Amino acid sequence: MGAMADLKSEGKIRHLGISEAAPDTLRRAHATHPITALQTEYSLWTRDAEAELLPVCAELGIGYVAYAPLGRGFLSATINDLADLEENDRRRDHPRFHAENMAQNVRLLDTLRSCAEAEGCTPAQLAVAWVLSRSEHIVPVPGTRRRKWLQQNAAAVDLSLSPQTIAALENTFVAGVAAGTRYPAGQMKRINL
Repeated sequence: MGAMADLKSEGKIRHLGISEAAPDTLRRAHATHPITALQTEYSLWTRDAEAELLPVCAELGIGYVAYAPLGRGFLSATINDLADLEENDRRRDHPRFHAENMAQNVRLLDTLRSCAEAEGCTPAQLAVAWVLSRSEHIVPVPGTRRRKWLQQNAAAVDLSLSPQTIAALENTFVAGVAAGTRYPAGQMKRINL
């Protein structure tokens, strides 16, 4: 952080951000130089940031960049089985997409689909809109390879979810409900340090 602060004082960068940091690391980094944004995974499927990271960001005035707000495509409700992924798809290495976990995780999609229908949107739009509804300091960054999905995801900003929809989603997608870790074991050791 000290080296990054030097680059900022030299005018080479405008803002400092950090990714996948634990709350204590974020506090130490922010004490060295104000952090503009923390980037970490956050979605209906991955809500562990709510316990500590989001409160620390709110306390310190740090923006939160939520990557994978669609749960790596799972919350688009188009992946129901490992066979839906191409042979070379990296998600095949992610425990949440392993067959034994997918069988459990797919059950969550019924609520997502019915809430999306009630809100008049797609499941993906609903998932992004839910992230947007959490705080004005959270910016979701859904990944996409197609322009039509980008446009569909962007339309989520215009949704205003009903309290009933939010309650139904949060009652189904409680923190820790997803079967399997978000990364393989080796990668899990390198996050939230």
